[in-house]
This record gives sequence, structure tokens and C-alpha cells, in this order.
Amino acid sequence: MPLSPDILRPVAAAPSIVFLKPLLKDHPKASAGDYSYFHSFDDPEAFAENIKYAFDFIDDRLTIGKFCSIAHGASFVLNGGNHFADRLSTYPFPIFGEAFGAPDPGPWPNKGGITIGHDVWIGWDATILPGVTVGHGAIIATKAVVASDVPPYAIVAGNPAKVVKYRLPEADIERMLALAWWDWPIERIAAASNALMQQDVTGLEVMAP
Repeated sequence: MPLSPDILRPVAAAPSIVFLKPLLKDHPKASAGDYSYFHSFDDPEAFAENIKYAFDFIDDRLTIGKFCSIAHGASFVLNGGNHFADRLSTYPFPIFGEAFGAPDPGPWPNKGGITIGHDVWIGWDATILPGVTVGHGAIIATKAVVASDVPPYAIVAGNPAKVVKYRLPEADIERMLALAWWDWPIERIAAASNALMQQDVTGLEVMAP
């Protein structure tokens, strides 16, 4: 019987792992696809605490794809923490109302939400900043600070994060994106799991529905 993506704790022997889809099902600012999980050395059910500055009055959200692996300490910074960088002061006078004369600076800085593609691995203590899209199959290294979009199947590291290398040759990346195995029926994914653990794209193509 296929494993349900709606189980909160999918591995009985590893209570430090939770599936994010059921955990975030009622979260107003975040969602996750099937089988994406979070591992924590503390409390994995406290994942929402890693979504920073998620204020209801700002139009942004965190969207996580399917089959993502997210390590302890990874954090996602939304736009509630932004300040004006193009004014004479960065101080947020307007949030204090009449105390400082209630200035009207216009729309608050908003770079957009955060989108994490499918089959993404986010390492320990990595930070993803507002407006970033992480492509399918990418890897975010430990303690990386990601301030710009990450291409599919890229490995990024550092602060600010830069592409270190790609996991696959360009032609194979295109083939993997075309296969989009994460959208296959779960029974087919299970049947193809050995192929997914190899380095042979042709072998996976044979398993395609």
C-alpha cells in the first residue's frame, strides 16, 4: 500500500521527521506538496516558526513543492521584515502611527513570495529570502543565504548563495524536467524508485507512464 502524504509522522522510528503537507494544511501563509518533509533536532512540528515575518496583511506566501527534503534550522523570510532601502531613513516610522506624524511612504517593499520547486534539498541552517524561486531538483547548501533565483538542478552555496555546479549535464536536466517524475502516480514513482536512485536518465525514461 502506498504511503499516504497526509500522515504527519511517516517514519515511526524517526519522530524527528514530519511531512509538511498535513502540518501546513491550515497555515494561512504556507503550503507544501506531497511527501515533502522537515527534519528537526528539536520539534519538527514547530516548522512554522521557521517562516519569518509572515504577516497576514502582506500579500506573499511560502509554497513548497513535492518530494522536498528540508533540514533542521532552514528558514524562509517573507516580506514583513522589509524596510525601505531607497529613502533617507530605513526606520519604519509609519508602523508607529501618529507617534511620528503618520507619514505615507507609499506601498511597502514586497519582493513577492518564496517558491520551492519539486525534489529540492535545503540544507541545515540555510536561509531563503523573499521573492526567491528555487528550481526543481536544486540543492541549497548548509548555511547558504539565498537572495536570488536558483536554476533547476543547481547546487548553490555561500552568502549570498552562488551556483557551485549543476547536478546533471544540461541535456539531462532538460530530460528530467520533461519527465516531471514528481507528478507521476505514486504507484509508478514507487516502481521507479530504484531508477531514481541511479544516474541513468534513460533508465528513468523507460519507467515513465
